[in-house]
Amino acid sequence: MMPPVNPSSAGWRFDNSYVRLPEVCFSRVKPTPVGQPNTVLFNRDLARSLGLDAEALADESASGVFSGNVLPAGSEPIAQAYAGHQFGNFTRLGDGRAILLGEQITPAGTRFDIQLKGAGPTLYSRSGDGRAALGPMLREYVVSEAMHALGIPTTRSLAVASTGEPVFRDRPLPGAVLTRVAASHIRVGTFEYLSALGDHGALRALVNFTVARHFPEIVDSPNLPLALLAGVLERQASLVVAWLRVGFVHGVMNTDNMALSGETIDYGPCAFLDAYDPATVFSSIDRGGRYAFARQPPIVAWNLSRLAEALLPVLDPDPTRSAEQAEGILATYPEVFGRHWLTMMRGKLGLFTEEIEDTALADDLLQWMQRHQADYTHTFRKLAPNYPVPTGKSAEPGFTEWHQRWTDRLARQPQPLAEATARRHAHTPAVIPRNRQVEEALELAVEGRDLSAVNRLLAALANPYDEAGKPPELLTPPESCHDGYCTFCGT
Repeated sequence: MMPPVNPSSAGWRFDNSYVRLPEVCFSRVKPTPVGQPNTVLFNRDLARSLGLDAEALADESASGVFSGNVLPAGSEPIAQAYAGHQFGNFTRLGDGRAILLGEQITPAGTRFDIQLKGAGPTLYSRSGDGRAALGPMLREYVVSEAMHALGIPTTRSLAVASTGEPVFRDRPLPGAVLTRVAASHIRVGTFEYLSALGDHGALRALVNFTVARHFPEIVDSPNLPLALLAGVLERQASLVVAWLRVGFVHGVMNTDNMALSGETIDYGPCAFLDAYDPATVFSSIDRGGRYAFARQPPIVAWNLSRLAEALLPVLDPDPTRSAEQAEGILATYPEVFGRHWLTMMRGKLGLFTEEIEDTALADDLLQWMQRHQADYTHTFRKLAPNYPVPTGKSAEPGFTEWHQRWTDRLARQPQPLAEATARRHAHTPAVIPRNRQVEEALELAVEGRDLSAVNRLLAALANPYDEAGKPPELLTPPESCHDGYCTFCGT
């Protein structure tokens, strides 16, 4: 039998700068031990990039680390306090089932939060069990790693460990803990929490902390809170456009799920478009369509307004000037978003140059796709001057006219068609985590204790822009794009 892995010998270099913030920002807590920890998935590449000993942590005896039974040397576990507007309603929250071990410092000196999700109750659990089920933790691992491979800023997954203990939701489910890696877990809701408390000293400390951690380029700004608001606006506009590029529907864009780092966080009821419909909603709890696919950009603006409100007390001593300054930054969002969106759509259409009619060219294709329920990913991927798609609909007069406009537009730029094709393929993946395939893989893993489908899916999604070697079923859209697919939060 191999000797137990000593966590301190696995390359952990922990600090926890968050505990140097005012104590109102967090509470100290230790993970609750589990009975039979077992590492289900382990991300060797991510471990190496963090400066960890991947071989040591791949050993089964390291499952204690990923379950919370063993604390790595130097860790200072805490639960973070925050609030959030959940479906528009303000609520005080906090890490109810997540425990931040600290910040792993990579060999390059970069800090990454190491968080255990599902590690047991905290001060903020609100009568919850603090646990997580295996299926949702595997979903977050698969989708977050797919998003990373797609080139979209995201938290990542280092490991999933089963606990050997059930969690009780609508029925008993196998329990699990996810080890999540993030640039940080600072949220819009973190600022809302301190602002609601009226603790302006802690609010200023959090501004300084966030700027130092994520926006060092603005550290000399004469008004740090205002510069921070502008920086977050730019990153969030870029992030939501990246979601639109691949047809991603987050599903629960509450302000506690909006990270100031600009990373995608929380993969509960997320899913991907098949047929293009801007009103698409997958989440079982989003009955009013608040977080539908096309609603995501205006929701970003709404969330940014909540951040601005939280920052008002520290923007300027004069309330009127403070409000005017915040409104001035927020007013830039339509232009910033529009710039990122048009750049993205030009990429998906293979356009290098800029023409005034490009917006209409993109909009008209999307409208045609919506009318004909065309698959979002497949349509953009297979567009070609000599191969209009989708098959069977290319002769439809509306598409034929659009296709000629697009072909003429390509001819007016100096780049050859081969370069235009390469540009399109760099902006539209060949494969995405198709909803039904993800669901089938998770069901096999949870009900059948068989990870083969999950591992095949992870392998295919690791290089999503290359068609070579991909299973045919991943390269073609599903036969039915309107089959009532629904996702659930998992809490």
